[in-house]
Amino acid sequence: MVMVPLDVTSDESVAEAVRLVRKHTERLDVLINNAGTPGHVVAPADATAEEIHSVYDTNVYGPVRVTHAFLPLLQAADHPRVVMVSSAGGSFAVVTDPGQPVSKMHELAYSSSKAALNMITLRYAQALPQIKFNVATPGEVANRKFAATDMNHHTGELTVTEGTDSIVRLATIGADGPTGTFVDRLGPVGW
Repeated sequence: MVMVPLDVTSDESVAEAVRLVRKHTERLDVLINNAGTPGHVVAPADATAEEIHSVYDTNVYGPVRVTHAFLPLLQAADHPRVVMVSSAGGSFAVVTDPGQPVSKMHELAYSSSKAALNMITLRYAQALPQIKFNVATPGEVANRKFAATDMNHHTGELTVTEGTDSIVRLATIGADGPTGTFVDRLGPVGW
């Protein structure tokens, strides 16, 4: 195993990560974009462009930056897969469901950045059909559960291992597996 340091907000760091990976392989079978920040969870009336930009820099521009940089290595693989780690908070279906806890989390930056990431993933899947691009959320939408992580101060009901089930499943799909999907550990999630 080789540790590859990576700051998704830095072109230089991403370029160095690609250089390090290329030292060990000529292809990349799986890319998991798991960068995420909630920002300061600022109420919409108080949100500024600066607040939203800092969250988008990690949650949206970061995965685009990393995917773009690693695309040649992915295209060299036989059955490449890209998993974007999103959130139920990026789902219009979930955010508009009053029974979902995230529907009451009134902020702009995090949820809109994850919705943007979802759309970006769909567009990649449509434009690059030789690569499986999918979105995973580390939770159970139907059961209104999410994984306990540092980002949510360990308030979730699922373990980190349970939260990664959907990510691992998408990272290991075969050549005939889906592309352009949004799933949690229980199955499909509404966009």
